[in-house]
Amino acid sequence: MSKKVFVVGAGISGLSAGIYAARCGFDVTIFEQHITFGGLSTSWSRKGFYFEGGMHWLTGSSPKMPLYQVWKELGALKENNPIENRDPYYVYINGDKRLYMWRDLDKLCNQLKEFAPEDKKMIEKFRKDVKSLLGVHLVVNDIMGLKAKNPRHPGLGELLKMIPAGLNYGRLVNMSYEEYVNQFKNEDVRRLLLNSIGYRYNAMSFIYTIASFASGDCGYPDGGSVTMGQNMLDTYRELGGKIEFRKKIENIELDGAGNACGVKIDGEILPCDAVIVTQDMRNAIDNLFDRMIDNPLASKIRKNVVSEQNVFVCLGVKADLSRLPQAMIFPLKEPFEIAGVKYNDLRIYNYAKYQNRAPEGCTSLTSLFLGPSYYYWKQAKEDGTYKQKKDELGKKFIEALSEFIPEVKDNVAVIDVATPCTYERYCSTYEGSWMSVWEKGTKQYNYPQKIPGINGVYFAGQRTMMPGGLPIAAYSGRIAVQLLCRDTNTLFV
Repeated sequence: MSKKVFVVGAGISGLSAGIYAARCGFDVTIFEQHITFGGLSTSWSRKGFYFEGGMHWLTGSSPKMPLYQVWKELGALKENNPIENRDPYYVYINGDKRLYMWRDLDKLCNQLKEFAPEDKKMIEKFRKDVKSLLGVHLVVNDIMGLKAKNPRHPGLGELLKMIPAGLNYGRLVNMSYEEYVNQFKNEDVRRLLLNSIGYRYNAMSFIYTIASFASGDCGYPDGGSVTMGQNMLDTYRELGGKIEFRKKIENIELDGAGNACGVKIDGEILPCDAVIVTQDMRNAIDNLFDRMIDNPLASKIRKNVVSEQNVFVCLGVKADLSRLPQAMIFPLKEPFEIAGVKYNDLRIYNYAKYQNRAPEGCTSLTSLFLGPSYYYWKQAKEDGTYKQKKDELGKKFIEALSEFIPEVKDNVAVIDVATPCTYERYCSTYEGSWMSVWEKGTKQYNYPQKIPGINGVYFAGQRTMMPGGLPIAAYSGRIAVQLLCRDTNTLFV
């Protein structure tokens, strides 16, 4: 008889774990607390407007990348969602001035030199730094001791291409993203570059992001997060996997020896042989077990996780904005403030050129504000001002954006604001976050996907490997099943 495996959560990591476990012959059921799949990689509709809430680009979308094969194994990338490599992937607009984030590194740097000759030396330094990271990518590697039908390990040539990055590692890790960009003298150049990632990250994270685009990766699959997630769910079901929605796992049951023996749902204990937890690991170690997990690994996770939170603003506009770029950065005269964090620019995603994103002649717009705001919104929930503050934020956002896109002001059909409390509610994430911040001067923490003293429980998801995101979600699901296969002497397929 095949062993019964339960998966906690139907996000990308849960679907990944489910697919690999089903392919290896396990009897798998995914339990999802929400009414739909995708977890943090999701989108939603409001009055005919479709808002992409989970994916702006996909790491591993290039066939040149080892992770691409993982996405193909998961069925995430098929003929129904071809990759678009948007170029430029951002346009900075300041009056009549335009700056473009080109994928081609030389084209980007030559444009910056022409625009800001005073920054020639810094631009050359930036070019060299990015070039040193062009060969860096997530290495797909089987765990030690695994019996695999098609073993996978990186070749020497693949690893050698990453050596140049090591020469700059210490310098870039020990410098903040803002410190690096502030070396540029030209304000417009600084504002263009400061909209690549969250402002709390180190310079290594920034340079790696630019290098990923320059390497030809980070495309956008047609149909976005929903099509990709549906592809994965279809693949899982075709393999015989089962899924139950509106089923929140309250507790993982352990026997006296610390072995997983079941889960509790609606007060009922369902027996199983193993559990793969893809709920946020930082939350899970505190909330999914009867007793507090108190060991060095759990203490390390509690101490080191710095959560990346965001406020996500969505607009449905009764106007065709296809004349505008697909991703824009507008510099503000006065900062836009949320929860004490001041933002000097508006970063806008424009879906006017995509099909089925809005009613005819209309446009869906979204904007992401990264930064610590969870406790601000949590307090608002507790004191009853949550809706009021979301409404105030929405009005302020419309007013600010109307300065740059006049059609917005009197043509908003829908406004929707998601806060960290939204993500906490639907995805049970720690502080409502969707990634971990790799700060200046800190280690890139990766955590074991098994906890000492607990058998038959495996963890996957964005929190297991810093900084997280879609590639880690998919890859960690694969690793969790490899650990399960090794422990049960099962061939990994």
